[in-house]
Amino acid sequence: MSKRHSPARAACRGVAPAKPAAGFTLIELMVAMVLGLIVVGGVVSVFLANQRTYRTNQALGDVQDGSRLAFELMARDIREAGLTGCNNNGRVANVLNNQSTAWWADWGNAVHGYGVGTATADPALTVGTAATNQVGGTDSLQLIGAADSGLSVAATPSSTAANFKLNDKTSDIVTGDVVIVCDPDHAAIAQVTSYNSSNVTLVHNAGGSTVPGNCSKGLAFPTNCASPNGNGYAFGPNSQIFKLGAVDWYIGYNPLGGKSLYRVNVVTTAGAPTPTAQEMVRDVTGMVISYHQAGVASFVDAKTVAANWGAVDSVRVQLTVESVDKRAGTDTKPITRQFSATTTVRNRVP
Repeated sequence: MSKRHSPARAACRGVAPAKPAAGFTLIELMVAMVLGLIVVGGVVSVFLANQRTYRTNQALGDVQDGSRLAFELMARDIREAGLTGCNNNGRVANVLNNQSTAWWADWGNAVHGYGVGTATADPALTVGTAATNQVGGTDSLQLIGAADSGLSVAATPSSTAANFKLNDKTSDIVTGDVVIVCDPDHAAIAQVTSYNSSNVTLVHNAGGSTVPGNCSKGLAFPTNCASPNGNGYAFGPNSQIFKLGAVDWYIGYNPLGGKSLYRVNVVTTAGAPTPTAQEMVRDVTGMVISYHQAGVASFVDAKTVAANWGAVDSVRVQLTVESVDKRAGTDTKPITRQFSATTTVRNRVP
């Protein structure tokens, strides 16, 4: 007789029947996968949102840093425009040969702007699309003043001498440099025709091989170019000597094809003052400049100032700055902001 027990008999004896092996059904598996994908999608979306927020904040920080740097650099040149280092009485003798034609020697227009509608184009710039060329339709600003050098006169042989000794030796002065020498009476602008470091003597003779050269060795005010001797004047001990600082700020194309804020600085090359462009702040795409004149309530553009640049006492600069990350915006485009700052021309404030 078989000893196999039937389920009914096992149940009667209190033993549970064995269950067949169980697993996930296809529907359960699909539901689990969908729920998992939802969770992963949520995590990824949060990560991407945080990443975009970080990129946007980084881009905004870059834009603000760029504008801050640009305004700081420009403001320094604007404040020093027309500065002689000794006085602001307007008495300046300029003995440079081409003072009427070279923009960097035009002391009468120590602040001079150019923009849309001005009668002439900026003589220091070339409008085009090549690297360092000015972007068409943007403003530019020329500024001339005394650059810090810390030099002073020790002695002048006589009022008709074309030289004076310095108190200290220097490596900052080379033949061809244009300098401003001044005392409380007046200032004089002349070109260094030679510098002797052994006896610390600076020569500013008429003629010579420098360009443009001096029309006269006499540094008295007013300027007299009728003869090589001109009107003599002896700058006394401790009269101050500065290099002439001439700059031109503009928006130009950089080597990568983008736009940047550029500064033309006049440096001496082979005995001649040579305008040289330098990229200062990248991704500055636009600049609009307005000017305040003494006795006028509002700021006006360069066209309205016309020929009255000597009355300009404040400059307002508006810059358009673009983010370095060209996909940082919500529309996957660069973040662009406009900033403005106003700077006073210190030498023209009573």
